[in-house]
Amino acid sequence: MKPVKSTAEILAFKALNRDIEKTWIDWAVDMLMAGFDTENLAILAGEFEPYNQFQLQDLTSKILDELRLDYSDKNQTIKKYACYLIDKSLEGELDNAKVLDKLKDICIELDYEKYLYDFYLLYFAKDDLSYSENQWYWDGATRENIDEIITDYFKNWKTNCMTCEETTTAQHGF
Repeated sequence: MKPVKSTAEILAFKALNRDIEKTWIDWAVDMLMAGFDTENLAILAGEFEPYNQFQLQDLTSKILDELRLDYSDKNQTIKKYACYLIDKSLEGELDNAKVLDKLKDICIELDYEKYLYDFYLLYFAKDDLSYSENQWYWDGATRENIDEIITDYFKNWKTNCMTCEETTTAQHGF
């Protein structure tokens, strides 16, 4: 079966107890198209707004159990999601600033989790440099080099993700 990369995002959303929305439905369709066929997955793929969060939270839990997709280690799940976002950025599908914004928000949500804190700092360094010559978040970052610093940081993070991704793919097929 063809891997579905967006599974990392769905697992992170589940670990963070996010509301079910269109992203989940699109993921269910992608999973079905990839050959991951369960009755509950088909039900999720057919859902339309307005979404009944109580029903869909239960349904998505069943789906993840059926597919043996584990999100119990929140930190590991979030790290895999960061890898997924960075991969999308490095492939040009997602802007660096959007990736930093998402990971900065999760950093705050998780009470400034240490492994996400550099994303928080880079986000605010980039933000400050968008309207000022000065920033106090990232040592040595200027308007001229902030994008290169972010890309280099992403590449380094991605390199460290490779072992994580290989394990995930082998275990779960995504």
